[in-house]
Amino acid sequence: MPMDARKFRILQAIIDDYILTAIPVGSRTISKKYEMGLSSATIRNEMSDLEELGYLDQPHVSAGRIPSAKAYRLYVDQLLQNGILQSGDASSVRDHFGSRARQMEDVISRAAQVLSGLTHYTSLVMSPKGKELHIRTIQLVPVSSQSALLVIVTDGGIMRDTVIRVGSDLDSDALYAISRMLTEKLSGHTVTEALSMLNVASAAHPHHPVLEGVTEFLDTVEGDATKTKLALGGTSNILNFPEYSDVEKAKGFLSVLETKDKLIHLLENHGEMAFTVRIGPETGIPELKDCSLVTATYRLSDNTHGTIGVIGPTRMQYGRVLSILNAMGQQLSEVLGQDKE
Repeated sequence: MPMDARKFRILQAIIDDYILTAIPVGSRTISKKYEMGLSSATIRNEMSDLEELGYLDQPHVSAGRIPSAKAYRLYVDQLLQNGILQSGDASSVRDHFGSRARQMEDVISRAAQVLSGLTHYTSLVMSPKGKELHIRTIQLVPVSSQSALLVIVTDGGIMRDTVIRVGSDLDSDALYAISRMLTEKLSGHTVTEALSMLNVASAAHPHHPVLEGVTEFLDTVEGDATKTKLALGGTSNILNFPEYSDVEKAKGFLSVLETKDKLIHLLENHGEMAFTVRIGPETGIPELKDCSLVTATYRLSDNTHGTIGVIGPTRMQYGRVLSILNAMGQQLSEVLGQDKE
């Protein structure tokens, strides 16, 4: 029994209606609300066929049907095939990032709040790993006769700073010269590459103590880089949906958010695909078997990317979510990748 155009139109109408109402959909509802030129009896027969094909479930004998995970997969694949549509939400995304933020952590946190606010689902924003970030500038600023403030700026505007000890014979001009030398040598390299280069050069360098301080700090930065940073927004939004009125079901969902480990694993497996949509059991997390996770990629450079996404019930507004994630990904790429020197 093939999936013809008429069956697909009926299935699409059922999905659209169920997404809005969370109420099982009957043939009379489709006949009245959607102008298809079909009788209720014809629609009912087609719905029976769709149920036999695995696209519809009937929770109760006398109730209407609800879409299955297989139905949502077909629906989403069709959306992706037709291209991501832009919506009015794109301007809302841009408005929230009108002012420049210098710290990536601030941008990531803000992005999570904006995403959850626009979609009304739970949002996830994962920053690129520090090891993947490339050094842009290194600056040394004197703070006393024997110490200097070390500031390392990477692509994406991440700034890390610390105070290191320097020789008493190094004035501001000397520190500026060392800063310029380090920037010229290390700019464009990852933290790991910079460490390797400094380990080779520092021992014989006349300013060995300064380079040793820079090396120790980069080593700390590299250590922090192994810790994936994940910002969440709207963690309690799921409680607004009737599917999660059951306390135990809601607790299972919130426990996944609290530990974050399973979510981080999912996002790390997103790869570099523009979009991924995992529906119900496709997440591989039992507590999310009635949820969908939609993710998108944003880029800081050709080799550096992060991931954004939302989690909500399987009756998610996929078209709008994909459009918002597309706009957010573009905005993050612009904000975090700007001012490349």
